[in-house]
Amino acid sequence: MQKSANILVLDGDPLNRVVLENTLSDEHLVISCANSDKAFERLLQTQIDLIIVDILMPDDEGLDFLLQLKADPSCYQIPVIVISASNSYQDEARGLLLGAVDYIVKPFSPNIVKARVKIHLAIKQKNDLLERLANIDGLTEVPNRRALDETLAQLWYQSRDQQVPLSILLVDIDYFKEYNDSCGFSAGDECLVKIAKVLQSMTQKVEGFVARYDGVRFVALMNKRSADQAMSLASAMHQAVDALSIPHPSSPICAHVTISMGVVHVHEDFSGDQNDSLELADEALLQAHHQQERVVLVSR
Repeated sequence: MQKSANILVLDGDPLNRVVLENTLSDEHLVISCANSDKAFERLLQTQIDLIIVDILMPDDEGLDFLLQLKADPSCYQIPVIVISASNSYQDEARGLLLGAVDYIVKPFSPNIVKARVKIHLAIKQKNDLLERLANIDGLTEVPNRRALDETLAQLWYQSRDQQVPLSILLVDIDYFKEYNDSCGFSAGDECLVKIAKVLQSMTQKVEGFVARYDGVRFVALMNKRSADQAMSLASAMHQAVDALSIPHPSSPICAHVTISMGVVHVHEDFSGDQNDSLELADEALLQAHHQQERVVLVSR
């Protein structure tokens, strides 16, 4: 049977964990943990949709877990339901102020737990949909600049901390203004959509990320790969766009639509921030245009 959600339970009482598992496991995958270390370990391994935590565990372990969870950008949006033996309004307020979406007092009714879980999962589903829509470019349907900024920042700090390479590929459609002037804006939109799709397809094959950067430019990101692999991705993108064979009657360099690229491969120098490398990719792209090269690579 397909489980509708993954629910993480953190509770030091084995009986409570069993009761919650029996209550929710018919519809959901329930992952039970007796301590916060194990809970964080499971968060890294599994996509969790909702968390149930007891904040009255010994040594304030439940409270500390909630504090750390809400301070982590990768998991602060996961809804948390507090289940506690305390019926104190002060404890309830503290749990809610720390970021919990609900508070249930022990001993609890299984039907109440099921109902609260259903409500908060439905809210999360709607919020996830809104988040996805907010991160999608309306024309090309690939991730937009907002999603790019978030993903680039995340990959930058991850690559820096783990000391693994990060490649940034800035892609520009050659002579696109001339294409619009010759073929019209409707054809220009169709051209953008087609190119966005092939760039996304090529990037997904190497578990990378691509987004629309601005008007006719896209950015692809790929980490844990060598400079040669970054250049292989650039070559694959060129070949895929060439294969579209979109006629370009006003291009001075080719009979069909082409792209140019500036590639930055960061493998040693993570000084500054991600925006510095994005600007460096822009400079490499300008160099590619001026020298009429298909791609220019800069390593740092």
